[in-house]
Amino acid sequence: MKKKGILVVISGFSGVGKGTLMKELTTRYADTYALSVSATTRSPREGEENGKDYFFLSREAFERRIRGGELLEYAEYCGNYYGTPRHYVEGQLEAGKDVLLEIEIQGARQIRKNEPDAFLVFIMPPDAETLLKRLRGRGTESEEVIGQRMKQAVYEAQGIEEYDCILVNDDLEASTEELHRMIQLKKNETCRNLAQIEITRQEITKAAQEFGSGK
Repeated sequence: MKKKGILVVISGFSGVGKGTLMKELTTRYADTYALSVSATTRSPREGEENGKDYFFLSREAFERRIRGGELLEYAEYCGNYYGTPRHYVEGQLEAGKDVLLEIEIQGARQIRKNEPDAFLVFIMPPDAETLLKRLRGRGTESEEVIGQRMKQAVYEAQGIEEYDCILVNDDLEASTEELHRMIQLKKNETCRNLAQIEITRQEITKAAQEFGSGK
């Protein structure tokens, strides 16, 4: 029987390498993972495709989905809504895909409330000096913006204990494989496989009975 996938929430400080890790996972294990596609009310940027980069919705349509409970989480940022469509995620899970959702801590808290079985992983840097080096190494942000991101990291650090696991992203190769291992171990927990356990239990019982009867 096909095993249902699990929803994996990935959070971490800006510059810690969340996106790179997720890209590596989906590249190495394309048949195992799917990236969650968010919905938004902002206009598409050049090159973005509906259903691939985002689900682009009108404000009215988005608010209709909020009222209908069709979003696992949502937030309003800079005048636009962003959220995670329940239908898309559940479709991927039913198809056996493990869905990766990169989100900040407030969204993760909403996911925990709405989907208690979700697996929450917080990506950590080896140390603060490495995190700052990575932020500066991107070469895309001013020192002022980097300072704001470090202040945000102070806030986010207060909620790490709410996650199921942490992963220190020191080496990309090792961290990718460790994250994959963590997810698959979580997926194999007995509480997630009760139907398969019962089928096996019945098959073993039947086989033992037939063996005892000499069939």
